Amino acid sequence: MANLSQEKRQRMLEFLHKIKEEHKDDDSILIALGEIESELTAKKYGLVWEQHEEAVDVMMRDNIPVFTEDMDREITCTAGGVYNFILEGDNLHSLRLLEKTHSGRIDIIYIDPPYNRGKDDFVYDDDYVSAEDSFKHSKWLSFMEKRLRIAHSLLSEDGLLFVSIDDNEQAVLKNLLDEIFSEDNFIITMPRITKKSGKTTGSFSKNHDYVLVYTKQNRDIFVMEEHIDPAFQYEDEWVTERGKYKLNQTLDYDSLSYSASLDYPLTVEGETFYPGGDIEAWEERQKGNHRRADWAWRWNQKLFDFGYRNGFVVIKRKSDGSARIYTKTYLNARIEKASNGDYYIEYVKRTKPLSSIGLVENQFSNDNAKKDLAVFGLKDDFDYSKPVELIKRLIKNHYNKNAIVLDFFAGSGTTAQAVLELNIEDGGHRRFILCTNNQNNICEEVTYKRCHDTLTTYEYENSSKTTLLERKIKISDFKDSTIPEEIAAVKLEYRGQYPKFATEIKDTYLYVYGVTVYEKYTGIPANLKYYRTDFVSKDEEYLSDALLKHIAEMVQLEHGVKIDGSKYLMILDDDQADEILSHWQDYADVRALYVSRNVLFTTEQNALLADTEIHIIPDYYFNFELKEVGETW
Repeated sequence: MANLSQEKRQRMLEFLHKIKEEHKDDDSILIALGEIESELTAKKYGLVWEQHEEAVDVMMRDNIPVFTEDMDREITCTAGGVYNFILEGDNLHSLRLLEKTHSGRIDIIYIDPPYNRGKDDFVYDDDYVSAEDSFKHSKWLSFMEKRLRIAHSLLSEDGLLFVSIDDNEQAVLKNLLDEIFSEDNFIITMPRITKKSGKTTGSFSKNHDYVLVYTKQNRDIFVMEEHIDPAFQYEDEWVTERGKYKLNQTLDYDSLSYSASLDYPLTVEGETFYPGGDIEAWEERQKGNHRRADWAWRWNQKLFDFGYRNGFVVIKRKSDGSARIYTKTYLNARIEKASNGDYYIEYVKRTKPLSSIGLVENQFSNDNAKKDLAVFGLKDDFDYSKPVELIKRLIKNHYNKNAIVLDFFAGSGTTAQAVLELNIEDGGHRRFILCTNNQNNICEEVTYKRCHDTLTTYEYENSSKTTLLERKIKISDFKDSTIPEEIAAVKLEYRGQYPKFATEIKDTYLYVYGVTVYEKYTGIPANLKYYRTDFVSKDEEYLSDALLKHIAEMVQLEHGVKIDGSKYLMILDDDQADEILSHWQDYADVRALYVSRNVLFTTEQNALLADTEIHIIPDYYFNFELKEVGETW
């Protein structure tokens, strides 16, 4: 069928070309016609919106964003360890600077941007965007598009993006992300429970929002959780290696396609068994009198002998003396066949992917986020903060336990707490970078406070749970139930082994856990630096000197270190080099030098530094800006 829009557009373009020819000597008309032509030939599928410019964009026309460290807010709990960062200021300015230090280096980005509810959640150019604003969606898209394009450039090839959003902008956000990250890198949109009882509008109660998931390039970056299936309820002497087992399969079965080679008498412990348990029926089958689908063993004789010797077989007897043969299905082991025909035991870890509806459990709700905040005295400050367990569950999807995690809508600082707790739980060394503005003093009084307290005073336990009771429950169990007595009996039995217990009902099963506490922390040890966004005017008389004052912040941010004059040194000119190296014997603990490209070491100095890690301070920090004003080439 004809593309009518294209035909109409072509007619209009032909008419424009005629007008151009008639006014070929009038530059102003030609410029106007060129703009019309550009609009006609612009993208015709995908998101189209009115582009809006923010005050933060205008600010960068005449000013260069830089970071200035607030030394008083530095926290050092692990001497010599890497640093995490809070970047105070408009996140667009922070992202522009992160492009200089972390392009292609961020492993995980989680953001919880404004949902644009038309209330008091989305501030654009210092004003709340109301529901009545006819440009509310285009303002939001202009705002998000700039930041998400930088986010894409920051992610590593194995990078992973999570974005929380609700119905107000979910549809357009999906389109925007498809355009920036490509549809091929879209993984899933996951519903997340917000609260059990939501505000009712019409016939529906709004109880969920979403998490959109995208990769940068590589889709094979996800790790799956170990799967503990309640059906595996029995233990034997191999439980340590093989895990628990279940007995849900008999060795004989009424097969879909009868196999004579698997229909044989099986002698075990002096007793002979026949498939189906009926010797007369077996004798008839041997005469050829069998159905298309009839009784046989699932295993051949060789496989049975191997399974029996290695504990994969159980003979279960009834009270009348009859018996059947069952095979064990272990959680973490199975029998495999080698290329030479022999059998062996393969040990595996059963895993399960995060379900597409895995975030609808109550632990991921806003109610739990409020409990998290209450620990820090911030209970009433946020209505829509996300719980720590949500961020932890998302982050640990990525294989890299040493990931750099960025949150440029940091809000209350949940991502920082999640990263630090997860490191304790799985032995990781992830670090975080948080970006947020200081509207209503949020960065200083909320984000920083929560990070400060998490590092210094937060009471945290590293613990594990052991299942002491698991049983399927039905609604009828709650009628004259003895469940409380069962739970109490389990706790009484194990009270000397576990300092605390936990119970839950999940997927129609009752669980009672014994909790083993490995370590208790008063503050999770980590390091933190606090930067503010500042500006240097492009009209500065000595621009390169003004920018040089902020180089240390960029070096520290890029490498996660502190330029302390002892372990980490910065050398910006030859005089500094001569001064430091003339007293090199006093710098026994040096781990790295950060050196300006303009510094030239002598042969003697190079010999002194032969075993020292040296990083050249890169041109890319502010080279573009200096070229703009003609201070470099």
